[in-house]
Amino acid sequence: MVNFPKAYADRVAKVRIAFNFLLVGAFAWFSHPSMQSLAVGLPVSFCGLALRAWAAGNLAKDARLARSGPYAYLRNPLYMGTLVVAAGLVIASQSLGLGILFALAFGLIYLPVIQLEEQHLRSLFPDYAEYAQEVPALVPRIRRTTQGAAFRLQLYLKNREYEALAGFLAGTALLVWKSW
Repeated sequence: MVNFPKAYADRVAKVRIAFNFLLVGAFAWFSHPSMQSLAVGLPVSFCGLALRAWAAGNLAKDARLARSGPYAYLRNPLYMGTLVVAAGLVIASQSLGLGILFALAFGLIYLPVIQLEEQHLRSLFPDYAEYAQEVPALVPRIRRTTQGAAFRLQLYLKNREYEALAGFLAGTALLVWKSW
C-alpha cells in the first residue's frame, strides 16, 4: 500500500464526502447505459454491495478488531466492496471516462483514507499489526486465517449500510431510466 503523508490523508478524509457528490454528478451526466451493459454491470455492482453488507454485519467499530466474515480474508472489505460496486456501475454506464475518474478517485481519495483508518486501528488494537501481517489489505486471501462470529443484522443497521443499498438502488434507477 502507498504511504501518503498524514497531512494529505487528513485533508482527503475531510473532502471525501463532497468529492463523492461530484462523482455522483459525473456518473449521472456521463453514463450511457444500454440494457446489455446493465445486464452485465448491475450484477457486478450487486456483488460489491453484498460484500459491503457482509462486512458491515461483522464490524463493531472501535469496539473490537473485526476478524470475522470477510475480515478473515481481507482487511478492507468495505472499500473493496465500494470498488466492486463502482466497477459494476462503470460497466453499466459504458463510459471509459467514468472508469478513469473512478480509478483516480480510488487512488487519490480512498487509499489515503484506508491508510488513516489503519493508523487509527493500530492505535486502538495492539494486535492489529499481527492481523495486518496475516490478512492482505485489498486482495482477498483464499484461505481463511481466523474464526469469528456470524453476520449480525443489528451491526449492519448500526453501521447504516442500508444507505449504500439506497444509493445503489438510486443509481440503478437512474441507469435504467437513461437506458430507455
